[in-house]
Amino acid sequence: MIATRPQLQASLLSIVAGMADAVGYIAMGGVFAANMTGNTVLAGLALGEGQFETAARRMAPLLTFFLGAMLARLLVRLIHRPAVPLLIEAALLAVVDFLPLGRESALLLVALAMGLQASAITHFGGTALSTVVVTSTLARIAETTLDRLWPTGRPLPSVATPRLLALTWIGYLAGAMTGVLLIHILPWPLLVPAVLLVTVVTTL
Repeated sequence: MIATRPQLQASLLSIVAGMADAVGYIAMGGVFAANMTGNTVLAGLALGEGQFETAARRMAPLLTFFLGAMLARLLVRLIHRPAVPLLIEAALLAVVDFLPLGRESALLLVALAMGLQASAITHFGGTALSTVVVTSTLARIAETTLDRLWPTGRPLPSVATPRLLALTWIGYLAGAMTGVLLIHILPWPLLVPAVLLVTVVTTL
């Protein structure tokens, strides 16, 4: 059980991020809640086309994500418990659909929650791994796969196992797919990732 705990945590957190991104993009205005790389590109496209108001709307989640990440880092430093920012994240996701907010304001709150997740837990099984972005995860999968197929004999830097990396990517994909389904079957789709976050906290 101990050996699989980091895999479970990373998978569930990636599912949460995938759900938040899907719900945010579809239901809250075509901007991502967790994928800040995507939002940066969308903002750059808008700036390049001279659509400055659109660019500002696409950059706003970057700010709240950044603030969430800083808050999580501060809480972990002060309390030394990653469960606290994760529980705050769960609370934000649980209430956002019930608040009298417009789509853009709701997205900013979800981006804040994703920032909390990004900095609350950054290591799984002793290795650094992100659960809110998968670009670097795919690169690490490629690296570790090649290293296993063609060992160099030299000591390699500590990286996550291919299994952990793959589970993280699959979790993000599955979360996005599930998020789309939840939009169509539940009036409050973000309650599901909130429950998953509480599940993660019970494994810490």
